[in-house]
Amino acid sequence: MTSAAPLPAPGHMGVDYEQRVDFGRLRDYRLGRARASLEASECGAFLLFDFYNIRYTTQTWIGGALGDKMTRYALLTRGGEPMLWDFGSAARHHRLFSPWLDPANCHAGMLGMRGAIAPTAGLMESAVRQIKGLLEDAGVAHLPVGVDIVEPPFLFEMQRQGLKVVDAQQLMLDARLIKSSDEIMLLTQAAAMVDGVYQDIVEVLKPGIRENEIVALANKRLYEMGSDQVEAINAVSGERCNPHPHNFSDRLIRPGDQAFFDVIHSFNGYRTCYYRTFSVGSATPSQRDAYTKAREWMDASINMVKAGVGTDEVAAVWPAATEFGFENEMAAFGLQFGHGLGLGLHERPIISRLNSMREPIELKTGMVFALETYCPADDGFSAARIEEEIVVTDKGPRILTLFPAQDLVVANPY
Repeated sequence: MTSAAPLPAPGHMGVDYEQRVDFGRLRDYRLGRARASLEASECGAFLLFDFYNIRYTTQTWIGGALGDKMTRYALLTRGGEPMLWDFGSAARHHRLFSPWLDPANCHAGMLGMRGAIAPTAGLMESAVRQIKGLLEDAGVAHLPVGVDIVEPPFLFEMQRQGLKVVDAQQLMLDARLIKSSDEIMLLTQAAAMVDGVYQDIVEVLKPGIRENEIVALANKRLYEMGSDQVEAINAVSGERCNPHPHNFSDRLIRPGDQAFFDVIHSFNGYRTCYYRTFSVGSATPSQRDAYTKAREWMDASINMVKAGVGTDEVAAVWPAATEFGFENEMAAFGLQFGHGLGLGLHERPIISRLNSMREPIELKTGMVFALETYCPADDGFSAARIEEEIVVTDKGPRILTLFPAQDLVVANPY
């Protein structure tokens, strides 16, 4: 494992005495990557509904409650500037406060909010007509339109009006694969916030507190520190640890429990996925053995990380599903696991025995991803879960997640 110094996680304010995140440079980098992906494709334009792709290309964001409503969209044509259709008054806000966008390209838009307004109302038909006209103006209407995610009625309407639709999600995920120095700094700042949350969790992790109270504490602390979205907090304890339920409950923490947590939040859009496991008051030999195995699997995978290595080689150091109690890799998916981090929680590369052996991806400098291991304890109900966030550098892996995890931490020991 690398012993290099931590990557910088400076304060969140803009200051004149330190070089911190350069947001202008960040915007230019992201749009440049999206444009390069478009130019290298068969497409005349990208039509984007994925919130993270919209942010990557237009550098805009609105409340997460609209993230799954399929009502915002952006259009990027060859040689053109990004165009955005946003929720009502948000478009006017962008004209005032997002000077990198041409105000004429910031439109109010509405398609139906996942069917709440039926397609028969005509909103999709008029939107496609407008988009087709803009493609004609740009001279690219004869070329395929790359779309990332789409509602079936909108897709059908595009086809009805004579547009050829192809997949743009693969192209945009490739564009987002290599992180800039500014993206890496934001990811490091996001991880540093979770370092502090884990200190708070350890201090309150005592019998009598409930899983949901710890979730509430983590949300409060993250928003106080400047998080822009707490996507999820997993809190899993006692008999709930095995098998992993991937949620939290109102279970009371009890003496001797093993408990693990996952903190998923974003700072300026850039996400964490950061597990830690603790024992409460004391730890049994079974719990310690499970933790030791999970740590060994983690260290083995980190030691494989360097530019030029295939994701199949990383996944190969993890145990097969049948070696830790599952019938196949599909049933165990997500337990010995790696996934890219950025504006999205699950970006490229995805590393697992389920997919990486068949279609490996070569690791490259500038990739950022999380590695996760899970080991059930032989007591039949406890389990250990560890996760580290990794940056691939020209000198090997660098770790963003710094709360101690080399050995099992016993919270508030008796």
